[in-house]
Amino acid sequence: MTDYQPLDRSFYMQPTLELAKQLLGCLLVKETDEGIASGYIVETEAYMGPRDRAAHSYGNRRTKRTEIMFHEAGSIYTYTMHTHTLVNVVCGGIGQPEAVLIRSVEPYEGLDLMKRRRVGRPQKEWTSGPGKLTKAMGITPADYGGVFTKPPLMICEGVRYEPHNISSGPRIGIDNTGEARDYPWRFWVTGNRYVSK
Repeated sequence: MTDYQPLDRSFYMQPTLELAKQLLGCLLVKETDEGIASGYIVETEAYMGPRDRAAHSYGNRRTKRTEIMFHEAGSIYTYTMHTHTLVNVVCGGIGQPEAVLIRSVEPYEGLDLMKRRRVGRPQKEWTSGPGKLTKAMGITPADYGGVFTKPPLMICEGVRYEPHNISSGPRIGIDNTGEARDYPWRFWVTGNRYVSK
């Protein structure tokens, strides 16, 4: 197994919009019984909690699903949308329920594993979306409530993208959220082939 070094909890304590950019180029790593799968994060979306109509915690909404959003920065927030698991990084601090959705990754390790899990799909489509990457990497609802600072699901130091390599624009799939749908809180590595369409 590769020796990955998870990022320290302090990394997650920066402002949410800044964290969404700083996560680009970090390595998302998932250990399962089948082996390790990892990929460089190339697309994220920030959700700014109580004041963001697109956030699950808008208006400080606290439910069984959103409870982890009120916990420590660096916690893992997974949820199911339709049949897909989506994975988020909790940030904002205790009682400040903000999060960053990991939208896509560039595969790095465990390509055979990803190929099996995304059978029949071209490699470009293995991880080019938030539900695709969780399938390819073996991230499940069971990861909810863990922390990204230790196995089995970690975020580790990876390649750093310079600010001029980063694009931003409106988030995707939140059309019914009023003015929030236009906030330019999606960030991606400019020109990367794994960024979701």
